[in-house]
Amino acid sequence: MNVKYLILGSALFIFGSVLAWYASNLQFVSPWWKDRPFLSILIFSMPTATVYYFGTRYAYEGFGDTLWGVRFLSYSLSYLVFPFMTFYYLGEPVFTPKTLTCILLSVLILYVQVKM
Repeated sequence: MNVKYLILGSALFIFGSVLAWYASNLQFVSPWWKDRPFLSILIFSMPTATVYYFGTRYAYEGFGDTLWGVRFLSYSLSYLVFPFMTFYYLGEPVFTPKTLTCILLSVLILYVQVKM
């Protein structure tokens, strides 16, 4: 396991999750974006895909050539980003039993992938 590559891959996955959140959800934040879906797609698709591409590459090297670890890492980090972005922009609560349980499960998945 190469921690340097795992950290780099994780940072890229977090950034990719932020970009994906904006691409999908700006329509609910601003009426201006609601009527411009293709502009959102054009602006966010290439950067998001590029960030995820390289995040996958680095995380794969970091895990020692196992794609399952990369998949769970990407999923868990995206779930940690989503609730906080949604709370910040839309005011939806993060600290509900359901959301906290899912966040805890995401943290456990990260732990299992990195430590076991």
